[in-house]
Amino acid sequence: MYIDLNCDMGEGMITDEKIMPFISSANIACGFHAGNLETMKATTALALQHHVAIGAHPGFNDKANFGRTEIQLTAKEFYELISIQIIQLHKICVDAKTILHHVKPHGALYNMAAKDKQMAATIAQAVKDVNEELIVYGLCGSYLISEAKAVGLKTASEVFADRTYQDDGGLTSRKEKNALIENDDDAIEQVLQMIEYKTVKTISDKNISINAETICLHGDGKHAVDFAKKIRHTLKEKNIVIKTI
Repeated sequence: MYIDLNCDMGEGMITDEKIMPFISSANIACGFHAGNLETMKATTALALQHHVAIGAHPGFNDKANFGRTEIQLTAKEFYELISIQIIQLHKICVDAKTILHHVKPHGALYNMAAKDKQMAATIAQAVKDVNEELIVYGLCGSYLISEAKAVGLKTASEVFADRTYQDDGGLTSRKEKNALIENDDDAIEQVLQMIEYKTVKTISDKNISINAETICLHGDGKHAVDFAKKIRHTLKEKNIVIKTI
């Protein structure tokens, strides 16, 4: 049994260098919601140093709100938003003599694409047109996964260690007070349930089916580094191999 551990990187957090050794995939901010060309290059180099797969993490062009505010765009604008950011990181990968492995939208862009079929289809087409070998990371059971598959792309169904779930399989909004799992032991328990039993307990105490192919570890939590260490150690004890999709 194996699982991919991914983490959003290059977003200005001081934990990147300490977390990188414990993950298998890095989602690198492409300068729109966070970061710039220099941080993209530095984070790419850090990922290579630790043999971590490199992914583009495109978001809305809205650093003031860290890409977490919904912005309505036309299909053409969504297409260009995604394409520009992927291409920027792809060029950096070429210069570093490595490959771009995957694409995972950020924040509001990710959440909108999970629920909006047309938007998801536009994003999937943009990814495919840049490189049809790229893997799309998206919320398990979302339109982003189904629409990426529909155009022939490989996908990775993502689940979250530190977020709570609704009965429909969606994440609890960050606006709600119970959106985040603050206790490391609870987060690890949720991860093991998702991997071993392919289910997750919702906020109403129901167990629903879930497909965990990659687990997101947030690098901006108070105890992010300690949690990364704990989850890797726990998975190793359970003979669950951590490796890239």
